[in-house]
Amino acid sequence: MTTTPSYPPKPSPGDRVAVLSPSSGLPGLLPLPYELGLRRLREEYALEPVEYPATRTMGSTPRQRADDIHAAFAAPEIKAVIASIGGDDQITVVPLLDRELIRANPKPFFGTSDNTNLLAFLRETGIVGFHGASVMAELGRPGAMHPQTADSLRAALFTSGEYELRPAERWRDIDRDWADPATFDAEPETRPGTGWIWLNADRVAEGRTWGGCLEVLGWMLMAGRGVARDLSEYDGGVLFLETSEEMPSGEEVFRTLRNMGERGLLGRFSALLMGRPKTWFFDRPRTPVEAAAYAAEQREAVTRAMRAYAPEALVVFDVDLGHTDPQLVIPYGGLVRVDGPARRVTVTY
Repeated sequence: MTTTPSYPPKPSPGDRVAVLSPSSGLPGLLPLPYELGLRRLREEYALEPVEYPATRTMGSTPRQRADDIHAAFAAPEIKAVIASIGGDDQITVVPLLDRELIRANPKPFFGTSDNTNLLAFLRETGIVGFHGASVMAELGRPGAMHPQTADSLRAALFTSGEYELRPAERWRDIDRDWADPATFDAEPETRPGTGWIWLNADRVAEGRTWGGCLEVLGWMLMAGRGVARDLSEYDGGVLFLETSEEMPSGEEVFRTLRNMGERGLLGRFSALLMGRPKTWFFDRPRTPVEAAAYAAEQREAVTRAMRAYAPEALVVFDVDLGHTDPQLVIPYGGLVRVDGPARRVTVTY
């Protein structure tokens, strides 16, 4: 049986934190956002980043990346572990991890996207992780970190207790070229926030979280990883999901959720937080009208699946988590309270 996850000790200003690439070694190809993220860790969070051997190595082996993870968790001077970026093959690293070594040295881990693999592994190991705040995408944001991202990360890093998530006042999902130095000369363009969309909001749900990037979860489910053998562990919990820059169609999203429903997983949760979908990427630069249509299509697909398999669940759409900006940190395996009547979401860091 999976151990109930507990919160690891938090770092303090002045502490050393590991910076790893458990998925892709993109810092070696795109150093500008990476170096900016490291600088902000030092200057804005007063943490000293410690880089590991495979962090800037594109094409590093799963064993090399597993070795970095082991070294970071085993080192007593390292007080937290932060992923540089995501990727698409972390699923090959997880089988190489020493569960007992990591369980004996619990530390906060921060990462999103493909790092869903490691976050789910940590939850099974009994450690609450943190879905959010990679070095390149969030800490390395052009201009400045989004204030809501920065505040959420600071609270998750240094504090314990409740923290209320709030809808973005301004947000964006259009990217600029990380290889171009001019990208970092100014703030990215943002648009006014539109709030969150609530379904079955006449109830309150509270429980431990499971979820992450939907595409990565689909891979994990096919490999038989990251899911408790006894699904009753998720009863009453809070599911959180988001989609990546691959921008799966509404039908793909529905089919993945349908498969989760057929497995008996979807109906276990009392609430779903659905992240605002990524609607623009370099290979598919949608207009605002096209982007809005894509987001509406995804909401319809999720609603259809939830009505079929979890009709009583409280659902909140367009939450500022995952592949969006601002990006709020979600405790993975930690407690979340979703208050429908009050329209409030509170996490416990």
